[in-house]
Parts: sequence; structure tokens; C-alpha cells
Amino acid sequence: MKNTILTLFLLAAAAASLAAGPLSGRRVPSFTLPDANATYHDILDYRGKVVLIEVMQTSCAHCQTMAPRLEKVQQKYGDRVSILTIVVPPDNMETVRDFTVRFRIRYPILFDCGQTAAALLKATPQNPKADFPHFFLVDRQGMIREDFDWELDQAALTGNGLFASLDKLLAGAPAPAKAPAKAPAKAPAKAPEKPPADPTGK
Repeated sequence: MKNTILTLFLLAAAAASLAAGPLSGRRVPSFTLPDANATYHDILDYRGKVVLIEVMQTSCAHCQTMAPRLEKVQQKYGDRVSILTIVVPPDNMETVRDFTVRFRIRYPILFDCGQTAAALLKATPQNPKADFPHFFLVDRQGMIREDFDWELDQAALTGNGLFASLDKLLAGAPAPAKAPAKAPAKAPAKAPEKPPADPTGK
């Protein structure tokens, strides 16, 4: 019986580690990006909220497949989950406008020159590969808890995996606030020393 429980525990732990994704378990890179209305979105302003970040291109067929899926996320969770989509060149105002109208997008689509996407995807000159779309689930403390790559996690994205992950994040209690550091205790003041007695008795 103990061996069975241990096996199940190890399997569950392995599944959880696989679900986390290779780009998870770190603080979300800081960014401030504009949308089509020239409104800037600072990721730090979303601290305290669960955020779903998508990195994509409007010409990507898989990204187009996920657009209605994200709309369902918005319908189900409302303002409990903030959705931010980040597009990279060659996308521009015109392509984003057409995409927004075609798929009736209501969440912000942000314009990135490539630096934010590279930081999220850990792209480097030695490893420039970037597959779209890629999704990041950010918890209330600004930590990337899970990430999904279309090629590797298509079943989770098109099934209930994304909703299950969001439910788990929303159910999680926020980290307890740190207690303020206590000031070191002051040493008790010493009593003034008495002057030595006068041997003459004066």
C-alpha cells in the first residue's frame, strides 16, 4: 500500500513539473507596452491579479485558432483574469486592427519591438527560435506559474487544460505579507559610576 501511494505521489509530482513548462518558475519580466489606442500597459500595474499573457503574430494560423479560446476565457472569468496579448513585427496597427475586428477581440493587444517577447521566451542570438503562440500564466505575486507552447501543449490549450490551470491559480491563496523587521533591542542604560571615596574623609 505504501509503495502504491509513493508511486502515485511521484507520478503526480512528475506531471506537475511537466505542466509547469520550461519558461515557468520565475518572475515575469517587467515591461510597459502600448496598445492600438496609445494606452501603455505596465505589467507591474497588474500585480495582485492573475494574468494570462500571449505572445503571438496575427498571421499565425494557430494564433487565430486560439483567439476564440481567449474570448471564452474572458467570458468565463471576467475581470478575475487579465488577458494581455503581445504582438511582434511585422505586425503593425493595420494588421492588429483587422485581427481585432475579425475575431471581435476585447482584450488589449500590445505592440512590442521584440525585446519583451525575447525576455519572456528567453530568446538569445544563439537561440533565436520563437514558436507562436506561447502563453504564460502569471500569479498574483508576479510569478510565471505555467507556460504553454502550441507545439508541445496543443491538447492542453484546446482542451480544458488552460481552464484547469486558471482555476488552480484563482483558488490559490496570496502569499502572506512579510512582517516588518524588528529593530534590534536597545541595551539597558548603565547606571553612572560613583566617584571613588576620598581617603581623607573630606
